[in-house]
Amino acid sequence: MSGLFVKKGDTVLVVSGKDRGVKGRVIAANPESSRVLVEGANRVKKHTKVTSSARGSQQGGIITTEAPVHVSNVQVICPSCGKATRIGHRRSEEDEYGKTHSVRVCKRCNGDI
Repeated sequence: MSGLFVKKGDTVLVVSGKDRGVKGRVIAANPESSRVLVEGANRVKKHTKVTSSARGSQQGGIITTEAPVHVSNVQVICPSCGKATRIGHRRSEEDEYGKTHSVRVCKRCNGDI
């Protein structure tokens, strides 16, 4: 399974790893590698080379950024019940054009996500 259930903008809970228990918003989702970037989780220090710009200011040093987390290590937090949950799918009712859409559903409370 790829990371189809977690989307950019979802609030997730990290359930395993060194940052277990951290809640954060998904900044980016990469379904090809099944990884997501969670705000405030899996922070790493990145050393960048000091360079000079045209004005003479220097940039570089040690920068703290987020690294990707595997999608199996996060769970989506349901907006209606407020708990970390698995995600199911159901088909929506037909709209005025007779089309149905897939809707993500909380497995705990059956509320829409």
